[in-house]
Amino acid sequence: MQFVKVNDVTLHYQVISAAEDKPTIVFSNSLGTDFRIWRDVIVRLVGECSIVMYDKRGHGLSDVGKPPYKMDDHVNDLAGLLDHLGVSNAVICGLSVGGLIAQGLNFLRPDLVRAMILCDTAAKIGNDDMWNERLEIVREHGLAGIVDANMKRWFTPAFHENEPAMLEGIANMFLRMPVEGFIGTMISIRDADLRGAAPQTKVPTICIVGEEDGATPPAVMLETAKMIPEARYEVIKNCAHIPCVEQPEMLVEIIKAFFADAGIK
Repeated sequence: MQFVKVNDVTLHYQVISAAEDKPTIVFSNSLGTDFRIWRDVIVRLVGECSIVMYDKRGHGLSDVGKPPYKMDDHVNDLAGLLDHLGVSNAVICGLSVGGLIAQGLNFLRPDLVRAMILCDTAAKIGNDDMWNERLEIVREHGLAGIVDANMKRWFTPAFHENEPAMLEGIANMFLRMPVEGFIGTMISIRDADLRGAAPQTKVPTICIVGEEDGATPPAVMLETAKMIPEARYEVIKNCAHIPCVEQPEMLVEIIKAFFADAGIK
């Protein structure tokens, strides 16, 4: 297990190294999950690139810190982790809020970013009314008040039917995270707006979305892809909001094709 103190919070992370001439890919996970969600992706990439995973503040084994958070808190945490590791010029793969963190990192610390893989995210996710309604539910009923609705947005009906044990495990991960960290991160998402930064993107970028995503639907992802100069756009069939769990093989195929097209090797 690996931990580091960054910006007055202890972050839990894991590094899987590859040969020095291989690229580095950094995974930033979604709200209410920890870096274990990337397991079926990273096992298919081991040896082909160095891999960095971490739990953002308020998630997994990382400190909660002092919520509520700003998106810059999450961005600066990732920047601090990469500085600690001596990692620069990395491919940042961000899912949902992790995609916002990736975009923010590219804007604030472009020296750290070689390319972006934006999964099921947007430059602006939702609106104040939506987030405030969910905040009210969580404050009153805890994470149990939204877990069922989130699982429906995150996974297709087929996944619910065919993978009940996996679904229950993801729900357990969700329910066991600190409520303060969840609320703090929800507020950071609500207040984040990177639509002004998106057109300034200069690195190769691909926007990937599940065809049945109920959180950031394809139309929302496509809108962000159109903002980013020369961004690629891919839709994964039979998938909702968490492709690294529901369709890891297809996600890895897309990542490898993106690497080839962008000359990342």
